Amino acid sequence: MRTAYRVETVRAAEAALMASLPEGALMGRAAAGLAAACCSLLGKGRVYGARVVLLVGTGDNGGDALYAGARLARRGAGVTAVLLGARAHEGGLAALRAAGGRIADDPFEPLAGADLVLDGITGIGGHGGLRPDAVPVARAARGSDAVVVAVDLPSGVDADTGEVAGEALRADVTVAFGTYKPGLLVDPAHEYAGALRLVDIGLDATLPGLPDLEALQHEDVARLLPVPGAESDKYRRGVVGVVAGSDRYPGAAVLAVTGALRGGAGAVRYVGAGGDAVLAAHPETLVHPWPPRKAGRVQAWVVGPGLGEEAGAREAVAEVLASDVPVLVDADGLRGLDPEVVRGRGAPTLLTPHAGEAAALLSVPREEVEAGRLAAVRELADRFGATVLLKGSTTLVCGGAGRPVRVNPTGTSWLATAGSGDVLSGLAGSLLAAGLPPVDAASCAAYLHGLAARRASSGTAPVTATEVAGAVRGAWGDVMSPA
Repeated sequence: MRTAYRVETVRAAEAALMASLPEGALMGRAAAGLAAACCSLLGKGRVYGARVVLLVGTGDNGGDALYAGARLARRGAGVTAVLLGARAHEGGLAALRAAGGRIADDPFEPLAGADLVLDGITGIGGHGGLRPDAVPVARAARGSDAVVVAVDLPSGVDADTGEVAGEALRADVTVAFGTYKPGLLVDPAHEYAGALRLVDIGLDATLPGLPDLEALQHEDVARLLPVPGAESDKYRRGVVGVVAGSDRYPGAAVLAVTGALRGGAGAVRYVGAGGDAVLAAHPETLVHPWPPRKAGRVQAWVVGPGLGEEAGAREAVAEVLASDVPVLVDADGLRGLDPEVVRGRGAPTLLTPHAGEAAALLSVPREEVEAGRLAAVRELADRFGATVLLKGSTTLVCGGAGRPVRVNPTGTSWLATAGSGDVLSGLAGSLLAAGLPPVDAASCAAYLHGLAARRASSGTAPVTATEVAGAVRGAWGDVMSPA
């Protein structure tokens, strides 16, 4: 599992570790790991004679870049530092000069022929984007043919929130020290980080056990997914009720039911206007007449996909929320949702909005949610007393205050297609019915959903929601039996 910690926590952990180490040892570890990463990026045998440019700010990030540059210079690289500030780390500057590195008079000249650029302009304490004087240099670096490597964090992004409030330098690779920072895992900052590499500097012993963010990996999901035993029947596997679709949107019903069946539900009870379409696609579905309370026994409900504004839709949402089993509310079910009703439930609730729906629930512009996804998902979870899965470029799952926010690492832009969210709702609902807690059900569903989209598209081709649903079984197999 990948974990990330806020700047305040990282600084405290670093201070505790430095107290037990000789002066400069921690920066030496970081620089050594950074230099090793740069060597691997340049390629075997290509360090000697390589042209490396260091963009050096006034803080410790600049020092890390200078010390790493000194190591590269000692291996035969031509290293030039561009100083962006009134001062630079004195020890790092002395080390670079002693190793044969030079300081540029013209900040743009060395970038023209660089093979690799180290971004050490600002560190994890930076806020509000790059300073105006650094912007032209950052643009020149990004416009060069060099590989851009961010030192711990791309300059100009917010380490804690993932927000990008001004201009930032987009990296090809980010080398993080000790632990990931939230901004490296959450968009929009995540888009600036490129490929992530983590350098162990010994922080594990001083970091708290509970991170601010966590991202599940294959083995984590495999451990959480329900596997039926020899004595399992459809009720033990979980029966999920799906209230979805309408005369206008019968496809939403089919996709939600498909997601639930692909998610391993023992049975699906469907209620809604899309019964004929559902039975045509999945004759094993148990179709029931309106209203939901007539559907019989279920272990969880999914309500909302494609309900539209037809008569009875609001009453159906209210009826499902009044039940004593876990409920997933999506799409049209979120419209006008009352926080007090959700908070008053005796069973868990999972809300699955996209940015626009989240903005409506929070009464803020959509742009505010997209720019501050972490803040939005935390506020929604707090306001509704529910687990919230915020869909989007980075899908986030928040189970409430004091718990890590989960970041889904398998998302792909090919999921931005009609009906994709309906599949995700059914998939998560089936995992709720199987007994997974809402945070785990949402996290595993998002992981499988993204993996299925990657499988269906091979990473390069458009996919439909139907194709994504069809690939869920293969994604499940990939997780349970990794190659």
